[in-house]
Amino acid sequence: MKKIELDIVALSHSLTQSHNYAVVLGEQDGNRRLPIVIGGFEAQAIAVAMERMAPSRPLTHDLMKNTLQIYDVEIKEIIINNLLDGIFYARLVCLKDGDLIEIDSRTSDALAMAVRFDCPIYTYEFILESAGIIMDEDGRETQDGNKGQEKKKSSRRKRQEPTSIKSMSLENLENLLSEVLAKEDYEQAANIRDEINKRAEEQ
Repeated sequence: MKKIELDIVALSHSLTQSHNYAVVLGEQDGNRRLPIVIGGFEAQAIAVAMERMAPSRPLTHDLMKNTLQIYDVEIKEIIINNLLDGIFYARLVCLKDGDLIEIDSRTSDALAMAVRFDCPIYTYEFILESAGIIMDEDGRETQDGNKGQEKKKSSRRKRQEPTSIKSMSLENLENLLSEVLAKEDYEQAANIRDEINKRAEEQ
């Protein structure tokens, strides 16, 4: 079965489940998006790795990565290989002593490991046909996927930002970033860093 490579293009609050988040995967050679609802902890784990933040102590997925590396196990790719009753299934494809080993995983955990190992993310055509949405050239949705799946109208990676940080000075933002990093609030830290980077690009 042909594999289709995906990139993480968005990580934001879920539009339908207030206490959850949505990670949106984009087809590399197409305009389809695959939205997946994940928990807050998993969203934080993905955000930390994507923003190249350095926690004061290893998070669970960092511990897993360190353990695999100690035993010379490398994650070569992850595959979102099934969709049953609205639940995505994934596998870690690992290399150990020249042998490929596949390990069953929650999709959110697989994505958190993929960003840490900088390995490709794949899925299959039937999953994109079933749960994907199609975006036009302006990033607007043109076709729905399965009922109950997340809808996302952006084709680039972004997060919802609290309005309060938009009115803060750059100096205050940098001070606040240090404070939330010390509290290990990495999701808020990612929001603040996005705002700092945005202002730097505008200068």
